[in-house]
Amino acid sequence: MEKLLLATHNRHKAEEIKNLLVASEYQIRTLSDFPHLPEVVEDEPTLERNALKKARAAYEVTNILSLADDTGLECYYLELQPGVYSARYAGKNATYEDNNKKLLWALKAVPFRRRSARFRTVIAIVGKGIEEVLEGRVEGDILEAPRGTNGFGYDPLFVPRGRKKTYAEMTLEEKNQISHRAMALKKAVEILKTIR
Repeated sequence: MEKLLLATHNRHKAEEIKNLLVASEYQIRTLSDFPHLPEVVEDEPTLERNALKKARAAYEVTNILSLADDTGLECYYLELQPGVYSARYAGKNATYEDNNKKLLWALKAVPFRRRSARFRTVIAIVGKGIEEVLEGRVEGDILEAPRGTNGFGYDPLFVPRGRKKTYAEMTLEEKNQISHRAMALKKAVEILKTIR
């Protein structure tokens, strides 16, 4: 069975990705399996370039087909912020709660009709003779207070368009049917099938 390296240390993200890639028949590893790998600094100005940077770095060191993603929450009222800075919106070592509090502060007193946002996941796959970039996106709205205890990141604040629950109120299975990461990963699975 071929190996696929998920270029992430984020166990929540790895769990979501592994759950969605189960049918792809790869032996899945994460960066936690390679503690000697140097940390990749996510300093690129776009999600696309960060994802590619992480996948290239993982492949160059391990020679294992590598998949990396970068995800951002883009709020239209805030001119698509926090965007590429989503994970560190409230500072370098910010917790999910810190980031959520900062976002709520930035949108304080903004009426619900102007709190629309989108989640975007960009996935890069890098291997021998392959370099692919794919995207999934979901439109939705930002609540005025968090709801739900599942998921991670901005999940307690984001309600996908046409739904009543936040991502954090959904089970992993429910979220994986509609999420931005799921959309991008479905495209990735199709690519992976062609290079096996």
